[in-house]
Amino acid sequence: MSGPTKDDILATLSRITDPAKGADIVSAKMVSGLVVKNGAVGFALEVDPARGAALEPLRKAAEDAVKGMEGVTSVTAVLTAHSETPGSTPPPAAAAPKGPPPNLGLAKEGDKPIPTSKDTGPIDGIDRIIAVGSGKGGVGKSTVSANVALALAAQGKKVGLLDADVYGPSQPRMLGVSGRPSTPDGKTILPLRNYGVTVMSMGFMLEDDQSVVWRGPMLMSALQQMLRQVQWGKLDYLIVDLPPGTGDVQLTLSQKTRVDGAVIVSTPQDVALIDAKKAIDMFTKLKVPLIGMIENMSTYVCPNCDHEAHIFGHGGAKTEAENLGIPFLGEVPLDIDIRTSSDGGTPIVVSKPKSPQAARFREIAASIIDATAEVPA
Repeated sequence: MSGPTKDDILATLSRITDPAKGADIVSAKMVSGLVVKNGAVGFALEVDPARGAALEPLRKAAEDAVKGMEGVTSVTAVLTAHSETPGSTPPPAAAAPKGPPPNLGLAKEGDKPIPTSKDTGPIDGIDRIIAVGSGKGGVGKSTVSANVALALAAQGKKVGLLDADVYGPSQPRMLGVSGRPSTPDGKTILPLRNYGVTVMSMGFMLEDDQSVVWRGPMLMSALQQMLRQVQWGKLDYLIVDLPPGTGDVQLTLSQKTRVDGAVIVSTPQDVALIDAKKAIDMFTKLKVPLIGMIENMSTYVCPNCDHEAHIFGHGGAKTEAENLGIPFLGEVPLDIDIRTSSDGGTPIVVSKPKSPQAARFREIAASIIDATAEVPA
């Protein structure tokens, strides 16, 4: 017999009432992100942050109700907060102030760095957190993140990989990991593992073609849950694959925990380097140490005639790193084997460990180890 459908789940959840609202949680539009796959069910309850702790019994009741349905094999229900209670009327907009625009901490020489939250302590069991970022998408940041994580593991390090690109998670595909994280107590999350790397990604909670349509506060809540409620175990390194740009995820990560270093990935072309400099500026303002810069897709060698072509230019990232006074960690070629191995779920570091391409990633991993050797665990 096939498992329940989304409509079946919603019908069950509609029997759970939030006393404060006097309505069931479905009618009150509290249920979001519902996923049903092979009997595994996951969903979030959007709640007012002020009521978060008090609504744990409601979350548990909803989870237990779905667990009791025929065909359900596992259930993960989480509370997620946002700035407004669902269905409430937003406050009226204030009149636009006269005079110069407010200083948002982004612009002028001499500005103080963006203030960080007091909650910036390390995560239990994780010695070092390394952020892998880029100013723009399409530069191969996730491919670099996966291969660097595997290269660190190949050098005997205990490694975790957090896919923080919530809107476009790709690590489950790249690392060949499928299935669903489980929760032993409704509060902590057990991550998945492959090739010696512990992995957590929003992609585990979604269908392949399902989008995440969340406001910023929900995004930040999800990130903090994946950081602090996942049972990462003892790790030497947690690699965080960031989304492109300089937005909520980057800011939340830097403010809510201790990030021990950032690696910037760029292609050689000017457009990518312009945005990479913005990412470097952001990490500088947030007082995150810069480990260095990687030039991805630096050159292309034809497999038939061995002709080398610089499709996106060449050497731009190295020159920019020198200009900015930060280390240059190395070049990674535009290579068909890197692409196909990542798409196939067996990154080049594990599929062809003796290849020149895999050697590049091992060299980058070694540079990261050297750069963070003095960081206290």
